[in-house]
Formats: sequence, structure tokens, C-alpha cells
Amino acid sequence: MSETQRPGTESAHDAAAVAPGKLWGVGLGPGDPELVTVKAARIIAAADVIAFHSARHGRSISRSIAAPYLHDGQLEEHLVYPVTTETTDHPGGYQGAIDEFYEQAAEVLAAHLAAGRTVALLAAGDPLFYSSYMHMHRRLADRFPAEIVPGITSVSAASAALGTPLVEGEQVLTVLPGTMPPDQLAARLADCDAAAIMKLGRTYPGVRQALSDSGRLSGAYYVERASTGRQRILPAAEVSDADVPYFAITVVPGPTPTTEIPFTDGPATAQDGRDADTAEIGEVVVVGLGPGSPQWTTPEVTRALAAATDIVGYTTYVDRVPVRPGQRRHLSDNRVESERAAMALDLAKSGARVVVVSSGDPGVFAMAAAVVEESADPQWRDVPVRVLPGVTAASAVASRIGAPLGHDFAMISLSDRLKPWETVAQRISAVAAADMAIAIYNPASSRRRHQVAAMRELVLEHRDPDTPVVLGRDVGGPAESVRVTTLAELDPGDVDMRTLLIIGASTTAVVDTPHGTRVFTSRRYGTPANPDIRTATAER
Repeated sequence: MSETQRPGTESAHDAAAVAPGKLWGVGLGPGDPELVTVKAARIIAAADVIAFHSARHGRSISRSIAAPYLHDGQLEEHLVYPVTTETTDHPGGYQGAIDEFYEQAAEVLAAHLAAGRTVALLAAGDPLFYSSYMHMHRRLADRFPAEIVPGITSVSAASAALGTPLVEGEQVLTVLPGTMPPDQLAARLADCDAAAIMKLGRTYPGVRQALSDSGRLSGAYYVERASTGRQRILPAAEVSDADVPYFAITVVPGPTPTTEIPFTDGPATAQDGRDADTAEIGEVVVVGLGPGSPQWTTPEVTRALAAATDIVGYTTYVDRVPVRPGQRRHLSDNRVESERAAMALDLAKSGARVVVVSSGDPGVFAMAAAVVEESADPQWRDVPVRVLPGVTAASAVASRIGAPLGHDFAMISLSDRLKPWETVAQRISAVAAADMAIAIYNPASSRRRHQVAAMRELVLEHRDPDTPVVLGRDVGGPAESVRVTTLAELDPGDVDMRTLLIIGASTTAVVDTPHGTRVFTSRRYGTPANPDIRTATAER
């Protein structure tokens, strides 16, 4: 099975022959990649599939921690929650939406496991300590081998950041979720030796009220993003409600601190010197899916698609991307490239991990140029943009018939939507006079029918009528056809938008074999050594 094949599509015979893969719940620790255990790093590096959760904004803390241990060739499954704290129109409400997501996500991972792949499901902190991993474990561990790699919890990291013990002697540590009603939280706090309150964020006003009502506020400390370059430490009473992220914890130590608490002054900055807000920006990745067959989508592109929160593109191309739970899809008409690029950049500016899809290679008459051009606008200067190459349509058609592009060649689009026909005609004439093979993109559409005939006449001014012409239609798709004709016999009625033409040069030859016709453009000039080879030059 290829890497680009969607899991779950193997035959029954193949599935029966493969031993199931193993599910690893990998604890990554509180945030510092150097606090990842040796075993966790080893499992991550060896896994076939790396899976991780995130909210809809697409930023995954767990993946960012694990990034130093990932490598090329691994598949990624980005499991995006449909809701976190926002409302939902799901008929089952918030819990119904979450339960449905967990079921769908579990089946995505189950398909990999059934195919024999090892899956490392990443978990910040410890996999069984307020972690998303436990929901997958409940749904998969009874069907597949599963093992937990424990991680350092945020409670331990917060204690280390404060530089003071949480408990000593016979004292008992109580771990509490900040989502508890404030009156219940206050009752627990009043009756404990020491406490760690997790799940803060929007719950912090209630947490602070509970600390105050229980008489514990003066001895409570707030630690945000413990162990990372954005760590903050403040007295719990001095924290602004608007500044509290989910990844923060309030600690009430049992012993009285004997050393000075290293409070943080002002906002934190990342270790690499960037402003903390920079890390909140997502990215835009422009990818090429290849001409048609899933086998021509590269593993690099497959990983980018799996890791995306948002897929943006022309409807026909987006439909080629497998649907993933929680992943948002933005479909549009093929004539709004600039608008599509701007939308992708806006999504990334808000934190999304966006993949813009093109057929073939994104840098050849496709979306890479539009995205990179739009990204030059100052409003998107901080948004990272990457381009991942793909198999071009010209390469795919050429491969089906031999090597017609084996020497110098040019690529020209006949579309005059973004450039005047006069410019197209000048370029056709210039390339035809230069005696290069020509790959013709976008030759015709339902509204453009005259260009192919006009192009043929322009090329005939410089090329022999017997010059070979390859017509490749829907190559890599279910209706694939490839045939060879001559420039004189080229019928514009046989050409549509799904056709790519390759017009040969004077050194382009046609060879008839028992296995079919082959076409190549020689890298040498002169008379062919084989008399059975037909070229336009030889037949004059």
C-alpha cells in the first residue's frame, strides 16, 4: 500500500495479512522539548503515524513540542475539535458534538492501526492526566495493542518554576479542575493541605473567587506555560482575567516557601526572541496534488494535508482531498485566485494551518503565484508561506508516451483570461521559431474555442506539418487517453480544458513498437540512426 493511499481502503485479503499496529499514548511533558523522555523521543521517531489534537485555530501544543523528534516520511493525523468553548448547533449539544468527534477520530486512527501502522498519539503533559488521549484509549485499546509513555505533568513543572515544594511530610496534594463551580472549589480548597488548580483560561474569575472565599488567595501562585520560553509567574491575586490561557495552573503549596518566588515582570517572549504573539500565527502551505492519480501525490503533500486545519481551493481539487474530522474546507470557483489567496492568508493570520491545493504543480499555472503575490501585502508580511511541489501535468502526459520533453521545451498557457491573446500569440511564435517542444496548458474551455486553431496556424509558420503532437486527456484519471497525431492533422474539436498538448520539435521522433507508440525528443541534432524512426525532418 502506498503512503498516499487513504487508510481503510485496503482489500480484505491485504487487511487479513497485516498484523495490527500499536497505539502509543506519548506523554510529552509540559512544553520544553528537552523535557520529553528518552523513550517518548524514541517512540515518536519510530512511529509510522503521528497524531495530535488541536482546537479549530489549528495550533497544536503537542505537535510543537514533538517537532524536534519528527522526520520526513511520517504521516500526520491532525484531529481538530469541532468545538471547545463556543456554542454548537449539533443536535446533541456540546457533548454530542464532542462524542461524535471522538468516535470519528478513533476510526481514523483505527484505520491506520488495522493497516499495520504504528500510531503515536501525542499528549502534552501525561497521556492519562486531563488529556485527550484517554478518549482514544477507551475506544481503541480493546481492539489494538496499546501502551502509555508517561510524561512530566504541568503540576511538576509549575512546582519547579516556583522553586518550592508542593507538599512535605504527611501533607496531601489535591488536584482540582478550574471548571468546578466556585462554591464547590472553595470548599475543597478550604479543606486541603496543598492544591493545584488546572484548566484555567475563562474559568479564572471563578477560581480567584474560590481562592478568596477559602482564605487561600494570599498563598496562591499563578504559573503560565511552565517550562517554556513564554513562562510567566505571578501572585494569583494579581493576574488579569483577560490574560489567562488554558495552559496555566494555580498552585497553593503546603509548605511556606523558604526561597524568593521568581515572579515575572511584563509579558513573556519566546526563547528565540520573537514576540509571544508571533507563535499564534499559523501558516499557508501551497501544494500540488499531481495531475489526477492519488499515487502522484507526494508523501510531503500528504503530511501537509493531514496537518491542516483548513483546506482552500477550487472545488474540483478540494474534492480530491480526503475528508478529515474537524478539518474545514473552503471551496470556490476557479476564477477567483486572488480572493482565494487572500482568504487563506487571513485564516493563517488568525492562527489556522492552511493548505491551498492545486492540481499538478502549484508553481505551474496554479495557486503558488497568486498566494506569494498576495503575501507581499504588508498586512500579511508575518504569515509564513511554503510551497510544496507536485508532479506536473506535462510530466505526466510525457511519461505516458515516452519522452517528448527530453530536450529543451517551453510551457505556454493558451488562456487569455489574465493576459491578452496578442501576448500569447507572440510567445507561441517565438518558441515555435526557437525549435523547442511546447507543452500547451489550458488549450480550450467551453467559452474559448478558437485558440487551438490559431495556435496551430502560428506554429505551422515555423514547423513541418508532420511535426508530432501528443494529446493527453485526464491523465491519471478514470477517463485517461493519450494519442499521437501531427500538427497538420490536429483537430481543435478534439481538445478541451482537460487536455494537455505537447507539440514536438524538429528532433522529436515517433517509434511504433509491439507495445504501442513511443515519442521522444532527442538530445542530439542530426539524422536518426534508426531508419524506422519517424521525424518531421526525415519525412520532408
